[in-house]
Amino acid sequence: MAVHGHPDAARQVYLGLYALQHRGQESAGIATANGQNLSNIKGMGLVSEIFTEDVLRKLPGDMAIGHTRYSTTGDSALLNAQPIRVESTKGLIAIAHNGNLINLGNIRLRLERAGAYFQTTSDSEIIVQLIAHSKAGSLVDAIADSLSQVEGAFSIVMMTRDRIFAARDPRGFRPLSMGRIRNADGPDTVVFASETCAFDLLRAEYERDVMPGELVMVTQDGVTSRQYATGVPQSSCIFEQVYFARPDSRIYGRWVQESREEMGRQLARESGVLADLVCPVPDSGVTAALGYAAESGLPFRFGLIRNHYVGRTFIEPEQRVRDFGVKLKLNPVRNLLQGKRVILIDDSIIRGTTSRKIVRMVRGAGAKEVHLRISCPPTVSPCFYGVDTPSKRDLIAANKSIEEIRQFIEADSLAYLSLDGMLHACGAPLAPGENGGFCVACYTGKYPTQWIDVDEILPARELRPDQMQLSLAETQ
Repeated sequence: MAVHGHPDAARQVYLGLYALQHRGQESAGIATANGQNLSNIKGMGLVSEIFTEDVLRKLPGDMAIGHTRYSTTGDSALLNAQPIRVESTKGLIAIAHNGNLINLGNIRLRLERAGAYFQTTSDSEIIVQLIAHSKAGSLVDAIADSLSQVEGAFSIVMMTRDRIFAARDPRGFRPLSMGRIRNADGPDTVVFASETCAFDLLRAEYERDVMPGELVMVTQDGVTSRQYATGVPQSSCIFEQVYFARPDSRIYGRWVQESREEMGRQLARESGVLADLVCPVPDSGVTAALGYAAESGLPFRFGLIRNHYVGRTFIEPEQRVRDFGVKLKLNPVRNLLQGKRVILIDDSIIRGTTSRKIVRMVRGAGAKEVHLRISCPPTVSPCFYGVDTPSKRDLIAANKSIEEIRQFIEADSLAYLSLDGMLHACGAPLAPGENGGFCVACYTGKYPTQWIDVDEILPARELRPDQMQLSLAETQ
């Protein structure tokens, strides 16, 4: 999240991060600037827990950037919370980064030999260190030069004492949108956010997406832009449409609600089954379930009630927290499920353990049959671009057939949405052998970027010991 030109910029970023809290609950931070000084406050936990009224008053300035994090690289610790601030010959720079870089080993080693001192184990700091050590004459040229050296997924906002920058990687893996708050008595406030739902709280108008390979700069004189990379095929993460983004956000130019409802409709066309009701696994399965019910003509019922004071189980850092979180998070409505043939709609199966607990829960509430339908294809390959599925050993679909998964989760039947069905639901203009501008590597194992030797990736990514069994074959 970033805000330029608002007298209470910190509070605006706070509200934006509040709307983006679903993207990560591990840590959060806000940095502000007033033309002379740059302040930065970070903490572990939720945005509302960290940024009380007293804390927000310590963040003066009409510019601010913010970040809420769940760790994919780097330790789960305060030192890796963002924004990350670095003092350099180019001045003081703060950065907030969504995504994962992949070509870190050689770059980090080269920077350390050049005298760079890394404060964190996060891959995000690589970008600011490249800027700090760039030989380019101006800051804008240094940023453009640095971004052209890194590969992988990065939607970033940066701030100096008097400027805001926003940029996306050339492939556009992660979303980043630009909006404006119209001010009757002065210049407009320019805002950036990972999702457009953050604009609604600020009463900001969505203007456009930051384009892949684009660097946008905002100063007192207005907005300027340059294309630092061109000619790279777009590969935006389709998992944003499937799971990550909120249904009320517009991602890659398409409303997520629209995509997910069509996923449910297509799923009903492909894998209908005789049943009494359609029940979503809330919250991320709700929209697809609405589409499935509408297409199948079956009644839609909330047979599982979610406790909204519990976080999302998939993005919790530890498996044991996820397991206990399922019981805390969901509770069955017995009078709706008793004696019924139930179609359960969920957005994905990653490890399978959560799905098995949910199926058992529904059956334990008296359901006669439980049919699980998934609104995306089987996840068979790890993501290296910002989704925490780093090893094939963690992915049930990489190790079991659909029938074996059905047996494991103890459902009466199991079906996934086809790859073409998912792409069609997301509005992809399909051509033979193409993915409509989306990255679908987690479903196909075909990655859009060129991989370097995995041994060069591991040290810089600070993977846990249990994640270090990747073979080169797994990354290709």
